Amino acid sequence: MTNNNHKPILAAIDIGTNSIHMVVVKIEPSLPSFSIIATEKDTVRLGERDEKTGNLTEIAMGKSIEALKRCQDLAISLKADHIITVATSATREAPNGQIFLHRIHEELGLTVDLISGQEEARRIYLGVLSGINFNQIPHIIIDIGGGSTELILADNQEPRFLSSTKIGAVRLTKEFISSDPINRLEYEYLKAYIRGMLERSVEQLQAVLLAGENPVMVGTSGTIETLATIIAFQKQGTIPNPLHQYKFSYQEVKDTVKKLSSLNYPQRCLIPGMSEKRAEIILAGAMVLRETMSMLNLNSITICERSLREGMIVDWMLTHGFIEDRLRYQAQVRERNIITIAQKYQVDFEYSTRIAQFALSIFDQTKGYLHFWGSQERELLWAASILHNCGLYVSHSAHHKHSYYLIRNGELLGFTETEIEIMANIARYHRKSRPKKKHKNYAILTEQIHQKQVNQLSAILRLAVALDRRQIGAISQVICDFNATNRELIMSLIPTNQDDDCNLELWSLNYKKDIFEEEFNLKIIAKLTTKN
Repeated sequence: MTNNNHKPILAAIDIGTNSIHMVVVKIEPSLPSFSIIATEKDTVRLGERDEKTGNLTEIAMGKSIEALKRCQDLAISLKADHIITVATSATREAPNGQIFLHRIHEELGLTVDLISGQEEARRIYLGVLSGINFNQIPHIIIDIGGGSTELILADNQEPRFLSSTKIGAVRLTKEFISSDPINRLEYEYLKAYIRGMLERSVEQLQAVLLAGENPVMVGTSGTIETLATIIAFQKQGTIPNPLHQYKFSYQEVKDTVKKLSSLNYPQRCLIPGMSEKRAEIILAGAMVLRETMSMLNLNSITICERSLREGMIVDWMLTHGFIEDRLRYQAQVRERNIITIAQKYQVDFEYSTRIAQFALSIFDQTKGYLHFWGSQERELLWAASILHNCGLYVSHSAHHKHSYYLIRNGELLGFTETEIEIMANIARYHRKSRPKKKHKNYAILTEQIHQKQVNQLSAILRLAVALDRRQIGAISQVICDFNATNRELIMSLIPTNQDDDCNLELWSLNYKKDIFEEEFNLKIIAKLTTKN
C-alpha cells in the first residue's frame, strides 16, 4: 500500500521526433489523481536524420541533450522525487539510437526507456483517460507526432485496438514536400501515400467496433492542437484557453488543409497561434488528420490536452500502487500480455508455470546474499521463464535463439524496449552458451547493470529448467541454504512422489550448474530430501 500522506512530485519527459516535452506533476494519492505544476518544451527535430545512414545527427543529439539538461534542472528545482523519460519513433528507428541513449545516461545520469509504437499508443490512451470522461462511449484517439501517428480505439475499461503507423509530420514533410507552397503533384502523391499507410490500421480498427456503436474522436498533441487554434481564431477571433475539449468539424479540417496548401512558409508563420517550427510541418500533419477522419467517416474531433506524458504519469501510478481498482485491467497489462504471447506461440503453460515457480523460489531464497535485485527484475525473470521455450513454435533446433527473436519482436505492452531486451536475453540463455559480448543480442545491452541482470537471472533460469528435466513436475519444492564459510549453496530437492529417485533431475542440475557457480562464485550441493 502507498503512503497517502506523501504527495510525490514526478517529472515525465518525452523525447519525440519533433520535440522534447516535459510535464511535472504533484500526485494526490488519496484521490488518486495528479495536478500539473510545470511544463517544458523544446523543438529539437531528432527526426531529421542523416539521409545516407539514417543516424541521428550530432546537431540534433546535442540540442536534445541541452534540452534534457534544462528539463532536468527544472525538475530538480521543483523538488521532483522521480524523473521518468521515454524515447519514441526517431530514436527507436535510428541505427545509433542506443548510442544516443547511452550518451544521455553518461552525461546526465538519466535512464531513458525506449518504447515501442504500441506501448506509446497504450500510454497515450492512459493519458487521455486521465483527462476525459468516456461516459461508456467508445473513443477513437489520434495522436499525430513527428515520426508516427498513433490510432487507438478504447473505452473506459481498456484499449480495444492500438496501432502506430510511420506517418508523422516531420517524416512526411522531409520525405515528400520540396516545393513551397506545395505543388499539385507532391500534394496528390502525399495524400495517396497517407491513405495507403493508414488503410490497414483503419480496417483493423473498424473490425473491432461493435454493431451500432458510434465512437467519438479525440485528438492529442501539437499538430492537432495547432489546427484547433487556427480554426478557433478564424471562427471567433480568439484562441480558447485552455484548448482542452474544444471541438471542431471535419469540414473545418478540410478547409484548413486547403488554405495551408496554398500558403508558403512565411505566410503560414503569420497565422495566429502558429510557431515558426510548427509552420514548417503543419501541412503534412493536417493532411494525416483529414484523411483519417475521412476514412473513418467521422464528422468532428475533440481536443484532449493530455497525451503520452500524462500517460507516463498514470502508468507510473499504476505500477507503484497509487491506482488499485479504477484501472485494474491496465495494472495487469504486463502479466496479461505475457500470457497472450505464450498462448500465441503455443507454450505449454503448465510446464512453463512450474519453471517460473522454481525460478522465483530460487530468486527469493537467494536474495540478500547472492543478489540484490528487486521486484522489477523478479517480474522479468517470471516473464522470461514463462516464455523461455516459445521458440519451439518455430523449430526445436536452436529454439532458445528463436525464443529471443519472438520475445524481442512480440510488441509486449507495458514493458520498455530495454526490459523486453533483457527479458529476451534471459530466455535466450536458459540453455547452451553463456552470455558473451560477441553475441549481437547481448552486446545491444550497453549498460553493465543490464548485462549483469541477464547473467544472473539467466543462470537462475537454467537451474529452474534443470529441476523439471522430465517435464512431469517430479520436484515439488526446492529449499536453498547458503554456507557462507565454504561458499556453498545447498539445494534440497523435495520429490512430488516419495518413491521417485529423481535421478534425471539431479543429473540435469549437476550438468547445468557450472554457469551459476561461476557467476556467483560458489559451489552447488544438490541432494534429494523429504519434508520435515
